[in-house]
Amino acid sequence: MTHNIAILGASGYTGAELVRLIAGHPSMRIAALSAERKAGRPMGEVFAHLAHLDLPDLVRIEEIDFAGIDLCFAALPHGLSQAIVRDLPRGLKVVDLGADFRLRDPLAYEKWYGKAHAAPDLQREAVYGLTEFYRADIAGARLVAGTGCNAATVQYALRPLIEGGLIDLDRIICDLKNGATGAGRALKEHMLFSERFSDVAGYAQGGTHRHLAEFDQEFSALAGRKVEIIFNPHLVPINRGILADCYVEGEAEAIHAALAARYADEPFIHVLPFGQTPGTGQVTGSNLCLIGVIGDRVSGRAMVTATLDNLAKGSSGQALQNANLMLGLDETTGLKGAPLFP
Repeated sequence: MTHNIAILGASGYTGAELVRLIAGHPSMRIAALSAERKAGRPMGEVFAHLAHLDLPDLVRIEEIDFAGIDLCFAALPHGLSQAIVRDLPRGLKVVDLGADFRLRDPLAYEKWYGKAHAAPDLQREAVYGLTEFYRADIAGARLVAGTGCNAATVQYALRPLIEGGLIDLDRIICDLKNGATGAGRALKEHMLFSERFSDVAGYAQGGTHRHLAEFDQEFSALAGRKVEIIFNPHLVPINRGILADCYVEGEAEAIHAALAARYADEPFIHVLPFGQTPGTGQVTGSNLCLIGVIGDRVSGRAMVTATLDNLAKGSSGQALQNANLMLGLDETTGLKGAPLFP
């Protein structure tokens, strides 16, 4: 059976990544692609690397006939999905890649995003899309909220440790490096090549990064009490990739053993041998997340490093993995490609 797919916001980086991944999917057909400013143009004109594919032209959302669509990806700017998804047919399955449905509490959304949610009922209905921890709920969901890419990386490193009581919950520090595509495709002065090349700089520091809302929500629920980590993100001059170094207090070998056991059967998360840490170049273009653990010179301290491709496992790859589950398909379908190297 072939499932008809629509991608809303196909002219952005995550939309283009979805097209790239679905192009090799044996059970999905891209039936509609939307964009606003680029509506009416062929997809291959907007993204030359996709010009060889037989794709529908970009149209406005209101021009799409959703009657024949089985699942819709919403790769829209933050704040737009809530009103648009609210007006889609109720029987349509939706995977949202933005931030609109990640937080379960409408008051938390208002606090972190500065305005009331336009569809609080849908916000409460949405399943958080961290596949490896919400797999059963995702399989039966109508609406899945993709995680933040930074949020996913750090959670893969820390969730099993918090759940297992292996680390001091009040002494967690995460230092994260993010590639430029994490800022989206819209033109921004500070993202110009001449501004970013040969420069590493922090952003949204001091507890202001919105992905902290996801950490607060997920880690506190796991621990049964408030958990507020220190999170320090940096923008680095690479196109794709996230590297999160998480500094924790706990026994390093026990931490490694717990992570290795938790992810032993996961198709896309791999824990390296103790003492080895990964780099972003080992996951580029893939749906993989690699995790490494090393001990500190002081006993009882450890560093857990996780890396993934922010456009793949951190966003579009995760979205496709969840869509596979929602449609009753093997979750790895279309996602088994090896990373690009070099």
